[in-house]
Amino acid sequence: MSDAFGGLFGLIILALDIWAIISVVRSDASSGKKVMWVLLIVILPVLGLILWGVMGPRGNRPDQRAL
Repeated sequence: MSDAFGGLFGLIILALDIWAIISVVRSDASSGKKVMWVLLIVILPVLGLILWGVMGPRGNRPDQRAL
């Protein structure tokens, strides 16, 4: 049972990390900052995801680009 929970937790973290990386790449941040955030998320998946959620750049939403 604990293996299934660990696998599910890992899958959720992977999905959230992919979403965070896509959001970083779509953001208006400089290239250097994008590379730093992507590396942080890839090297430290859980901690990087938490730090990105608190301090990281956000991707552009389609409704914001029209303004």
